[in-house]
Amino acid sequence: MTTLNWADATAAVDAATRILVVSHVQPDGDAFGSALGLANALIEHGCQVDVAIDGGKLDFVEFLPGIAILKSKLKHGKWDLMISVDSSDEDRTGLAGTYGRTHSPKVINLDHHATNTFFGDIFLVKPEAVSATQVVYEWLVYMQQPITKAVAVPLLTGLVTDTLGFRTSNVRPETLGIAMHLMEAGASLTEITARTLDSKSYSTIQLWKNALATVEMRGEVIAATITQANLREANISDMTDGGLVGLLNTVNEAMIAVVFKELSDGSVELSFRCKPGYDVAQVAFSLGGGGHKQASGATIPGPLDAAQERVLALLQAAASVGSLTIV
Repeated sequence: MTTLNWADATAAVDAATRILVVSHVQPDGDAFGSALGLANALIEHGCQVDVAIDGGKLDFVEFLPGIAILKSKLKHGKWDLMISVDSSDEDRTGLAGTYGRTHSPKVINLDHHATNTFFGDIFLVKPEAVSATQVVYEWLVYMQQPITKAVAVPLLTGLVTDTLGFRTSNVRPETLGIAMHLMEAGASLTEITARTLDSKSYSTIQLWKNALATVEMRGEVIAATITQANLREANISDMTDGGLVGLLNTVNEAMIAVVFKELSDGSVELSFRCKPGYDVAQVAFSLGGGGHKQASGATIPGPLDAAQERVLALLQAAASVGSLTIV
């Protein structure tokens, strides 16, 4: 359901002196991009702004303007307003969101997920948007807030990463129009694509080397597994699979891809991708997660083998009712 309370959200910003911006745990390009793009715009608007995401920055977003103000945790502070971006529910905002909600009298919920639970007080929720940064952009246009380079670079980063370089089925002519305006404001599409979609560390390749040995097909579902031993051997954080699920989704015979990632506490993180005409969001939602039809995820209890059998059965059922659609 689209709910865009532009006027109420703008009035809340104008009435606030101190604002906290948070995004979701296990952040992606859209989480960082929407949080920093909005924060930079609010600072230029004259607000005092803090930004917090559990775990802090990742290497691939080091180039984003405003990254230096990003906090990995909150231990003190009070705000007049908290703005949650790109988070479908309160749990996704992590410890930063929990702290922020208890120290802010009002919360704006800005998101683009169809599974949004409408937490908070004011809603800027647009499921048809390709990214949270698109919603931020449209809000700034409503506010008549100038789009500077410091704002444009993070916003275009969210557009690029959440559409996989403008290749997902929800990309529309207006998406490219927004990208054009952000490029006119100084954001480099070439640099952003190179730094986000076309960049892999050697440790990621080491991780993939072991994970690819686990790849199997179950009907039209392709799966791979990453264990804690794999992560230790590659000397890599358990925050990401490095985009492996996207690679699996390029396999011609596979309509749905999944990566099972064993976490340090024994739970299992699930990353889903699928081709147009299929839907993994409902599977993710049934498991307590969320996301989009073509890209979703969840975290469920282990052990790993039990999680695999449970999830693969659900994904095979989802594959059986889908049909490949190229629009």
